Amino acid sequence: MVETELLKADAEGIERAAKFLREGGLVGMPTETVYGLAANALDGKAVAKIFAAKGRPMDNPLIVHISDFSQIYHLVAVVPESAKKLAKAFWPGPLTMILPKADCIPDEVSAGLPTVAIRFPSHPAAQQLITVSGLPLAAPSANLSGKPSPTTAEHVMHDLSGKIEAVVDGGPCKVGVESTVITLASNPPRLLRPGGITLEQLRSVLGEVEMDDAVLHPLKEGVRASSPGMKYKHYSPKANVIILDGSDEQYRDYVNSHIAPGVMALCYDEDCAGLKSPYLCYGAETDMSQMAHHLFDALREVDLLGAKTVYARCPAPKGVGLAVYNRLMRAAGFEVLHL
Repeated sequence: MVETELLKADAEGIERAAKFLREGGLVGMPTETVYGLAANALDGKAVAKIFAAKGRPMDNPLIVHISDFSQIYHLVAVVPESAKKLAKAFWPGPLTMILPKADCIPDEVSAGLPTVAIRFPSHPAAQQLITVSGLPLAAPSANLSGKPSPTTAEHVMHDLSGKIEAVVDGGPCKVGVESTVITLASNPPRLLRPGGITLEQLRSVLGEVEMDDAVLHPLKEGVRASSPGMKYKHYSPKANVIILDGSDEQYRDYVNSHIAPGVMALCYDEDCAGLKSPYLCYGAETDMSQMAHHLFDALREVDLLGAKTVYARCPAPKGVGLAVYNRLMRAAGFEVLHL
C-alpha cells in the first residue's frame, strides 16, 4: 500500500511524476482519450506492476506512448510508409499503430507477441511527462481491469489510490474512449479497435483497411488478443448492461414496460421526455462524438446511482459511433435484445 499523490499538471507536478517513473513507479497520466496508467516501457519489472495494480491479465498487450515521431525508430523493427502517412494525418492524436517490435521492448509490454503498439498522444501533459521523464511510457487505461475506463483524475483515484505512486490531474479527457488501433503488421492493414479516428478516415489515407471480426463480435475461442480492448467483456459497471436494438418507440415502450427497483435507462437525449423510469442520457442521437465523450462517465454513474439493470441505446456502428457500439457491446458482454 502506497500513498497516492494527486499532482497538478504543472512543471512541478510533471517533474515529480517523471521522477516516480524513472524510479520504476506507476503514474496515472491524462491523455485526450482516457487516463492511462504509465510505467517505463523499457523496464519489464515496472511494466509488470501495471498488471498487478489493475488486476489485468498478462496476455493483454499494452500501448507505448511517445512524444515525438522520431522516437518510434527506437521501438520498432521497421517503419513502413503506411505508418508515416498515418502519423502525418493523425499524430499527435487518438491513433495507435501496431508494428513489428524492436528488441528493446520487453515481453511484458507486448504480451509475448512479435509486435508493439505505439501512440503519440495530443494531450500536452502526456507529452510533457514523456519528454521530461526521458522515457517511452507503456500505459493501458488507469482503471481496475474490466471496469469502465477513467476520464477524470478522480476516476483514477477511485480505482487505484493506494496502488500507484501518483496521478497527474490534467482535467477531463476530450475524446472519452480509447484510441483507434490499427495493425500495420498485416496486409492489408486491419482495424482492431475503433476510436476517435474512424475507419473511414483510415481508408482515406491508406486505401484498403480491413475491419477485424472482433470489433463487432466476441474474440473467437483460443485466439490471442493482438490489441487492448479485444477481450469478450470489458468496460463493465457492476450493473448488468443490456442493449436494446429497435426503433425509438420500441426502446421507450420496452423500458416503460419493465420498470422495477434498480432498473435504469442509458439513453439518447431525445428519449428522456418519453421515459417513465430513471434514466441517464449520454448524448444526442446524431452526435456520436458527444456519446463517446460521455459513455464511460455514464457507465460509472449507473453504479453510483445503485442501478442493477441498465437498458442501453446503442448507436449505429459507423463513424465514431462504431467506437461507442464496440464499447457498449463489451460492457454488455454482447447481451442484446432485438425488439
